[in-house]
Amino acid sequence: MKKYYFGTNLKMYKGIADTTRFLARLSELTHDIRANNDIELFVIPSYTAIQSAIQTTLATSHDNPIIIGAQNMNPNDNGQYTGDISPLMLKEIGTQLVMIGHSERRHKFGETDRQENEKVLSALKHDLTTLLCVGETLEQKNYNISDEVLRTQLKIGLSGINTNQLAKLRVAYEPVWAIGESGIPATADYANEKHAVIKQCLIELFGDAGKDIPVFYGGSVNEENSNELFGQQYIDGLFIGRSAWDAENFFKIIERIVNK
Repeated sequence: MKKYYFGTNLKMYKGIADTTRFLARLSELTHDIRANNDIELFVIPSYTAIQSAIQTTLATSHDNPIIIGAQNMNPNDNGQYTGDISPLMLKEIGTQLVMIGHSERRHKFGETDRQENEKVLSALKHDLTTLLCVGETLEQKNYNISDEVLRTQLKIGLSGINTNQLAKLRVAYEPVWAIGESGIPATADYANEKHAVIKQCLIELFGDAGKDIPVFYGGSVNEENSNELFGQQYIDGLFIGRSAWDAENFFKIIERIVNK
C-alpha cells in the first residue's frame, strides 16, 4: 500500500483555542481516510499549543492519530539558554516530531547548517521524528546554484547520522521564494527536479537506505496544484502552508490525492 505524507506548520498564528478547534475538526474529517489508508498526517503548532494539541488528537482519534510536532528546539538537554526549549521538554509533553531548519529560522534568525546539524543529531538521539527543511533563495536560484545549495544543506545538516536512525528522518524541500504570502509556487517539473537532486544526495550519504527517506514539497501548495505536485515521481508528500490552516480545505486536498 502506498504511504501518503501530509503536514502543515501553523507558524505563529493559532493559539491554544484555535489550534484545538482546528485539530478536532481535522481529526473528525480525516478519520475514515486515515483508518483506510497508510497516511502520516502531522501538524506543527506553536509551543504553547503543543500539549493541548496532543490531548485533542488522542481524544478524537485513537487509531493513527494526527502527529503533533514542534517548530524548533535547542539541541541541548538543558542549560543556560533563556527562551529556548529542549528536546527533553518536548518529549515530556508527548511531542513526536520536530521541524529543523525552516527558512524563516535560517534567514530571519541566522541559523547555520552546522546549527541545524546539531539539532538533527539531538532530535534523533531522543527518538523524535526529525523533519529537516532545505531550500534555495531566489538569488541562489537566479545564479543557477540551487542544486549546490541543497546538497550543502543536506550534507552538513545530516552529517553524523547512523543508518539505523533513518526511519525517523524526513526532508522537506521548501524553496524560499515559493513560501509565504507573496510566494510563487514552483512548477511541478521544477519541484520534481529538485526532489531528484535531494534523493540522489541522500543515496550518496546513506547508500540504498537513503532511498527510503521521505521527501516532501512545501511552497504555496494549494487545492489547484496539489494533485500535480503529489503525482511527481520524486515527491513523497506535501508540506502545506496557509491552504491547510482551514480544516475543511486541508481535508479536500488530502481526499483528492488519496482518492484520485
